[in-house]
Amino acid sequence: MLLVLGLAALIWGAGAAFGQPRERRAVVLGMLFGLVIGLNLLLPQAHPLRVATGGSAAPWLLLTGFLLLIFGYSWVLNRLRARAEPVAAPTPAAQTGTFSETELNRYARHIVLREVGGPGQKALKQARVLVIGAGGLGAPVLQYLTAAGVGTIGVIDDDVVENANLQRQVIHKDSAIGTPKVFSAQAEMEAQNPFVTVRPYHRRLTEDIAAELFADYDLVLDGTDNFDTRYLVNRTCVAAGLPLISGALSQWEGQLSIFDPSKGAPCYQCIFPQAPAAHLAPSCAQAGVIGPLPGVIGAMMASEAIKLITGAGAPLRGQMLMYDALYGENRVIGVSKRDDCPICGNAGD
Repeated sequence: MLLVLGLAALIWGAGAAFGQPRERRAVVLGMLFGLVIGLNLLLPQAHPLRVATGGSAAPWLLLTGFLLLIFGYSWVLNRLRARAEPVAAPTPAAQTGTFSETELNRYARHIVLREVGGPGQKALKQARVLVIGAGGLGAPVLQYLTAAGVGTIGVIDDDVVENANLQRQVIHKDSAIGTPKVFSAQAEMEAQNPFVTVRPYHRRLTEDIAAELFADYDLVLDGTDNFDTRYLVNRTCVAAGLPLISGALSQWEGQLSIFDPSKGAPCYQCIFPQAPAAHLAPSCAQAGVIGPLPGVIGAMMASEAIKLITGAGAPLRGQMLMYDALYGENRVIGVSKRDDCPICGNAGD
């Protein structure tokens, strides 16, 4: 019997020395005692192996039962202690700059892309992007930037969701009619990806707040539908040295470009020195727009944003892409800075 107890002590001590958990060592001891009990039950009474292990199964059954009581009591006590102690809230991965297992799985199709990879996805997570407008163009932009894992997304719009918006502004739902667009968009974005931070600004972008607001971001996407706001966004981006991705659409046609004078590209006012007459640029409400068109142009804007953030490919600096949905045609034309531009004439020199 002393031989078995000595062997049990050796197993327990060696397991502890090699860092084996108590549960695993207990299983090994259980197997040892089970073997000893089996020998004492199956072998003849005078068998040397049975004599060497105590000669009877009774003491081993008692010892095994006693140990089971001890381990069972310890397990129950640990479970009760764990339930009683407060659990510290885990630090969100977005705050630590690392990726959780869920995020790695979510962004796997990005990470395997040679042009994006882990560094590119980390850059997306650390990016701060401001979207002007949560309407036709803003809706797909916000959805795809959220899905891509852009860490901080601001959205400013003073409008509310209307029934007439739902034909093309797919981020909003029928139940959101009457809700401010920024809050409707925020709810959908957070439901889509809880790992991003959404900053909604339910107000109109004005001159007195633009500079301070833009200072919190690295990149601006403009999806507004009026020239006053477009010129304000352009002026503010040029002054802050921020790249501006701007899109526009009407009826069956859309266009987009990256305006970034600090990198040698023109600004918005280089290409559109002054607003056209109202009858030459009617609004969507006046001229109409095919429903999927904002999705096409907005998705392209989001792609350009991802390229800028990750450094992938060739962004549309100094180029304007035009898409004709009615005939399924794309055109890309070159655009250049104007030396006499009142906004960026000296930018980047």
